[in-house]
Formats: sequence, structure tokens, C-alpha cells
Amino acid sequence: MNAPLKTDPFDINAWIRQEQMPHFLCPGCGHGIALRALLWAIHDLGLDKDRLAVVSGIGCSGRLSAYIDANTFHTTHGRPLTFATGLKLARPDLHVIVITGDGDCLAIGGNHLIHAARRNLDITCLMLNNEIYGMTGGQVSPTTSEGRYTSTTPAGNTEPTFDACALVAAAGAGFVGRDVTAQVLSLRDLIRQAIAHPGFSFVEVLSDCTEIYGRKNDLGASPEMMLAKKSAMRPFAYRNTVDVPFRPNHLKTGVIARNERPEYGAAYRAMAARQRGEEEA
Repeated sequence: MNAPLKTDPFDINAWIRQEQMPHFLCPGCGHGIALRALLWAIHDLGLDKDRLAVVSGIGCSGRLSAYIDANTFHTTHGRPLTFATGLKLARPDLHVIVITGDGDCLAIGGNHLIHAARRNLDITCLMLNNEIYGMTGGQVSPTTSEGRYTSTTPAGNTEPTFDACALVAAAGAGFVGRDVTAQVLSLRDLIRQAIAHPGFSFVEVLSDCTEIYGRKNDLGASPEMMLAKKSAMRPFAYRNTVDVPFRPNHLKTGVIARNERPEYGAAYRAMAARQRGEEEA
């Protein structure tokens, strides 16, 4: 996808189903920022709504597809990548984007994520990581930080966390990136690159759950959680810092891995053509 970016102003209302408003997200939830960054990236790339398909699973992240004015598909828990795989193979002309959460993607759907990365089908997967199963009861997820309280870890979580980006990169994903909702412009740019990549692309979006996770762990309201993220999680990659306090760490953000491999759909269609005795284009 090498078309020039659109230069007209982005208007989120042009991409939102107004009849679905008001949205159901809690005050301060980072998922709304992630949705804005996604729609902004789609606008900049000039994608046609009629050729855009957004597939989501269950959870707070899964509800976001209902707000997007395009072809949308709300599937079962942990399975959005499987539905998206079938859709993309049947309709290679569509831009297929998956919105999923850390529990949906890494626990219930973990196996599907590994194989989606291995196949390298041209799908973009946005995993919104708020460290908890927010909608379905506040249970511990594979990304819940050690020591944090959830409804299923009342004495604190003792399990190590999953590094989703390292997992999908090792499984062979074509494009892997990570960013935080506190940096909406760089997040938009990262999503833009992911959608444009011809193969499986994965973006981990570090989001905030203020009501279920934040309250239970006494992390404050949304502004306090955002400031904590900036001060404690702001990586070396951001050199335009103006915030105080600032303690850089080694959390990798931006483009983490690129892997130029054959795209699965094209390879599959070429094999099918050979089976039919057709000449390859």
C-alpha cells in the first residue's frame, strides 16, 4: 500500500455510527483513544469503508467495532482472528482489521494468535492491553502485572506476564509494534504502518482500565494513571519529553520487528491455481 496519505482534516464523526452513541466505555478508559488513533490512521490511508472489515472478540475492546461505520463483525470470545482469517481468504480485496484485548487475544485466543503470525495472512491485529478482563468480571489476564489485585487474585498476582510482541515476532509475524494511548499521534502513525504492511501485522496498545483495574489497585483516576504511565513507562524512544517526572526505561515501543515473508493468501491462491492447472499471473 504505497498510495500518498490524505491531507484533508480528520473528522472522527465521519467514521462513527452516531446511532450507537453514547458509547459504553467507562470514564477515563484508554480504549476510546485507541479507537480514535485507528480511525485516524484509516482516514489518512484513504481506505474505502465498503472495503474495510473490522472483526472483534468479546470484552471492552470487542465492543469498539460496533461504533465503526464500516463492515463489522462481533465474534465469540478469543476467536476474532479465526473469523478474520476466513474472511480474508474468501475476500482478499478487503482490508481486514482485528480489535482484541489481552485476555481475548493471549489467553482464550492465544493459539489462534500464534498461528495467525506463523501464516502471515494480510490481517492487522490491534491488541488493547489493559492488564485485565474488564468487562467479564475483572479476572487476571496474561498481562496483569505481578502483585496486582484482580477478582481472581485477591492476594495479588503471582504469575509472570506475557510479552505479546516477543511472542508474535518469534512466531513469524511480518510487522510487530507497540505504543501507549498517552501518545496518540505516534500510535496513529504506528497503526498506519501496520495496516500498510503486506502480511500479518500486530500492534500492542498499552491502554488503561480505570474502573475495574485502577480502583482495585488504588492507581487513581484516569489522569493519575496516564501520568503514571508517562513517568514510569515512558521509554527511551520518546526524546521530546516535556513531562516531569521522567524516568526512562527499556520498554520497547514503535516498530519492534519486521519480517519480509511471503503473504499466506497469495501463496495459497497460487497453489490452488496450480492445482487447477492454471498459469500463474
